[in-house]
Amino acid sequence: MLRRDFLSRSASGLAATWVASKARAASLAIPAASGKYRAHDEIVLGRTGIRTSRLAMGTGTIGGGGESNQTRLGTNPFVTMMLDGYHENGLRFFDTADSYGSHPYVAAAIKQLPRDKVTVLTKTDHRDPKEVRDDLDRFRRELGTDYIDIVLIHCTTEGDWTTRYRGVMDVLSEAKQKGIIRAHGVSCHSIEALRAAAAASDWVDIDLVRLNPVGAHMDADADTVIGVIKQMRKAGTGIIGMKILGQGAMRDRPSDAVRFALGSGVLDAFTIGAESRHEQDDLTHRIAAA
Repeated sequence: MLRRDFLSRSASGLAATWVASKARAASLAIPAASGKYRAHDEIVLGRTGIRTSRLAMGTGTIGGGGESNQTRLGTNPFVTMMLDGYHENGLRFFDTADSYGSHPYVAAAIKQLPRDKVTVLTKTDHRDPKEVRDDLDRFRRELGTDYIDIVLIHCTTEGDWTTRYRGVMDVLSEAKQKGIIRAHGVSCHSIEALRAAAAASDWVDIDLVRLNPVGAHMDADADTVIGVIKQMRKAGTGIIGMKILGQGAMRDRPSDAVRFALGSGVLDAFTIGAESRHEQDDLTHRIAAA
C-alpha cells in the first residue's frame, strides 16, 4: 500500500511561490467534485490510449530561460522528489519542457523507473519545422529515452496557428508515424488558439489548457473555456489542465482549486508543480479529500 493512504490532513498551503489573491477567490462558490478521486488514479488521455496518473508532476513553476523553481532545487532534491512521487504517491506522469531546463532531471528520475510505466510529456518552443525535427532528436538524448510519449507545440497564442505552423504539425505527425512520439498536440495561451485547437481536433491528440475558477492566467472565463474543451472532448482529444492554482492566485484555497478541476468534468488529468515532498504529499491528500 502506498504511503499516501496514511497521510494526515494538512492545513498548510502548497507553495511559497503561490501568491494569494484572497479577495477574488474568497467570493467563489466551489461545487463539490462528484465521485471519488485519487492522484494516482489511472486515466486514459482521450483517444491516444495513453494510460497514466491523474496528477502529473509539473517541473516548470515560474519556468523559462532554461530553469524553473524545480530545477533551482538542485539535482538531488528534485530527482528525489520525483522518485518519491512515483514510489510513495503513485504519480507516473512527468510534465516537462525544453524551456524549463528540466529534461536532464526527468532523465535521471525515469532512468531508475520502468520506462513503460511512466508518461513523459515535453514541449517545443520552435516554430520552424527543421528546428522541431532537431528538437525531437535532442529531447530524446536529454531525456535518455528512445521515444517520448507526448510532444506539444508550446505556448501557442495565434488564432491561425493550425495554418501558420502546418510544417511543425507535419513534422510531429511524421514522428508519431515512426514511433518517435506517441501523441502530439498543443498548449494554448489564448482563447483564439484554444478555439483553433478545437477546430483542428483531428490533429490535436492532446491539449494542455489553462483552467481555474478565479480566471487567473486564463484564456477566458471558466465557462467559455469549458465550453471549448467540451467540443474537443467530443472529438476524443485528451485534455490536461494547467494553471489549476492560477499561478498562485489560489494559494489560500488550494482545496477549492483542486475541487474545481475535478468537478469541471472536462479534464482527463492535470499538472501542478510541487516544490517539496511536503507539497506533493499535501496535493495528493487534497485530491483524495475532494
